[in-house]
Amino acid sequence: MRLPILDWGRRYDRDLMASDLVAAVIVTIMLIPQSLAYALLAGLPAEVGIYASIAPLVVYALLGTSMSLAVGPVAVASLMTAAAAGEVAVAGSAPYVEAALVLALLSGLMLLLMGVLRLGFLATFLSHPVVSGFISASAIIIAAAQLKHILGIDAHGHDLVSLAGSLAQGLSQSHLPTLAIGAGTTVFLFWVRSRLKPMLLRIGLGARMADLLTRAGPVAAIAASTLAVWALDLDASGVRVVGEVPGGIPPLTLPSWNPALWASLAAPAFLIGVVGFVESVSVGQTLAARRRQRVDPDQELVALGASNVAAGLTGGFPVTGGFSRSVVNFDAGARTPAAGAYTAVGLLCASLFLTPALYYLPKATLAGTIVVAVLSLVDLSALRRTWAYAKADFAAIAATLIGTLLFGVEVGLVLGVGVSLALYLFRTSRPHIAEVGRVPGTEHFRNVDRHPVEVDPRLLGLRVDESLYFANARFLEDRINAIVPGRDALRHVILLCSAINEIDASALESLDAIVMRLREAGITLHLSEVKGPVMDRLRRTDFLDRFGGRVFLSHFQAVTELGSSTTDARHAADGVGAQRSN
Repeated sequence: MRLPILDWGRRYDRDLMASDLVAAVIVTIMLIPQSLAYALLAGLPAEVGIYASIAPLVVYALLGTSMSLAVGPVAVASLMTAAAAGEVAVAGSAPYVEAALVLALLSGLMLLLMGVLRLGFLATFLSHPVVSGFISASAIIIAAAQLKHILGIDAHGHDLVSLAGSLAQGLSQSHLPTLAIGAGTTVFLFWVRSRLKPMLLRIGLGARMADLLTRAGPVAAIAASTLAVWALDLDASGVRVVGEVPGGIPPLTLPSWNPALWASLAAPAFLIGVVGFVESVSVGQTLAARRRQRVDPDQELVALGASNVAAGLTGGFPVTGGFSRSVVNFDAGARTPAAGAYTAVGLLCASLFLTPALYYLPKATLAGTIVVAVLSLVDLSALRRTWAYAKADFAAIAATLIGTLLFGVEVGLVLGVGVSLALYLFRTSRPHIAEVGRVPGTEHFRNVDRHPVEVDPRLLGLRVDESLYFANARFLEDRINAIVPGRDALRHVILLCSAINEIDASALESLDAIVMRLREAGITLHLSEVKGPVMDRLRRTDFLDRFGGRVFLSHFQAVTELGSSTTDARHAADGVGAQRSN
């Protein structure tokens, strides 16, 4: 573990500080309503959202490698927190808050351990289709869950089916003043997001000021609705408000040691941590690339882990790097992680001095804020794109989307990963194996079914377009056994290994079996273009001594030395195939 602050801190100057302070002001304005809203989404008191946005920001500033990533509560992690804590306690109760603290602490410790062991690669098992489907489905569930606050009714459920049924039952009991506030906030914020900035630019306002006013849209909605509830005494007529929000600095909290509780929350904490890490690294790397900077995934594991531990010890809940706030931080000019520390100071001031003003804040306003924020994450067009490009990826994204909507976030995520791995195993268990011939007048070899090529009847060149391992080793045996019979002139089989990155023990046994069967038929097996790491492993065995063939540096060399001077040209069916890619 290292301290990246020692790298960028040495060159920190007045110009960097000015840029970071401006960004901090903008992000603070954005984070105040977001923090309150995501605490509501997680089923926690409003102040917990602010607590979760202070200490983690400071910790990430010390340990993080992204210059623009803003850490704090996010929609998906809040939903996963609500789903996990709701399994062990009633929302809003003291045990529920305790469960949220344990989730933050557990996920943080797991991420820290992964970072120390440099296990950042494990997150790659969450493929982009799975993450895309998961985030889209989670956003739909989150938006649906907020309808109960906008309608002013009671509803429950952590999947779309149960939520829809619960909302349908209570729809007739909708509270009209609450609906007016929630729907009005939602429409206003959609208008702010799409129309306000262009309008301000048209009237001559500067781009920076127009952007700041646009980002302040949720704050304006909160101020206006809070003032309306207070002036019209709407809370007395049934509009649900946040109520008393304790002020002050985040409390020091140490979750009690309850082995049963920790064991029951271990799996959800791991999923929350991994999903948060994938989102954070994706956002961090995207923003870093714009400035030709670099993000270290293993150090990010440490930074996010420590941030979650800090959240668990200061009354918060699981946090991660948020997409929207990080983009705002970047666009606002943040140059170093110090911008996050300045944002933490701004939020601390809000916690100390502004909480009394939040008493009359309608929950419907926060719900509208969440709906507008999460619906931008829904990307159903990904289904169409993946269907056109790769049916396997479509199956993964569809399984994740449907599983999350019907069965909840944890089941949907596990189902998506399981489908992805199963499809990968199926695809690689039947690798593409092409018979290749020489393109006339060149040293290049291409698929005989796609290109007009020359072949020697005494030689059989096979290119295996996949690493050889236990799942596909037998497939190669079967393919050779199917091709060889009927070729009476055949004397040599050459495996073109340019696409083979690994040969495991099972595949080595299969190669031994192939050697024996071909030898019985008077045919010799050879290898060409074997990669260095694969060759190193083969040399550690006695396979090269007993297989009887040769290993050629290039396939052209193999064909030249093993073939006859007379070639038998074999052409593809038409010239169109010759222009198709290999």
